[in-house]
Amino acid sequence: MADYTYLTPDGYERLKKELETMKSDGRAEVARAIAEAREKGDLSENAEYDAAKDAQGMLEMKINEMEKALANARVLDASQLDASQVTVLSKVTIKNVANGREATYHLVAEAEADLKAKKISVSSPMGEGLLGKKVGEIAEVQTPRGSIQFEIMNITIE
Repeated sequence: MADYTYLTPDGYERLKKELETMKSDGRAEVARAIAEAREKGDLSENAEYDAAKDAQGMLEMKINEMEKALANARVLDASQLDASQVTVLSKVTIKNVANGREATYHLVAEAEADLKAKKISVSSPMGEGLLGKKVGEIAEVQTPRGSIQFEIMNITIE
């Protein structure tokens, strides 16, 4: 089974730009750090060289992961999604059953999640609990402190 990454058109473009920056600027920066560390002499006892090589390995791993995510990306067209239930790209207003507080979240792919912007990942506990629910239904979300129930108040697609 393929492991798709669902992205908005903006998220896809942002990820592409970030990957290109890592490939160009990131690699150049790491190469410069390795060259500087090499100039300092004996590589067997050179902590700066070891750190630069570790940074290079981490950068290449991130580049590889981003390339896989882009290769398996499916760009979603909001006009083709069903607003009758919570899906990826849904903007959903929920009400905490216990205290009556309302909040609105935008469900996005993990790569686009940003809690400050109220964008939550569909693979998060909250996202998983909301997926597939319809207006008026109760979503039960498992948290470290126990189960919380939310009533689905409104669903739109953006």
